[in-house]
Amino acid sequence: MRDFLGGSPLSVFGRLLFLSLLVGAALSFLNVTPLDLLSRVMRVFSGLSADVVQNTATWTLYGAMLVIPIWLVVRFSRGNMA
Repeated sequence: MRDFLGGSPLSVFGRLLFLSLLVGAALSFLNVTPLDLLSRVMRVFSGLSADVVQNTATWTLYGAMLVIPIWLVVRFSRGNMA
């Protein structure tokens, strides 16, 4: 589990908590909420045609079919090589 997460679960949790605090503070400083970001992304996609969105989703799925298994193999092999 430690190799898969990139460290001990407690230290990974601590790093993620710290980064979340920093990002939250930056967003608060910029007066941006997660809902604002989501609505901006939705506005960008609503301006696109359905074909562009469909093609992008298809390309993403094709890429994920290769990227995810390779990533899993690399993550699991790192644990076996140590």
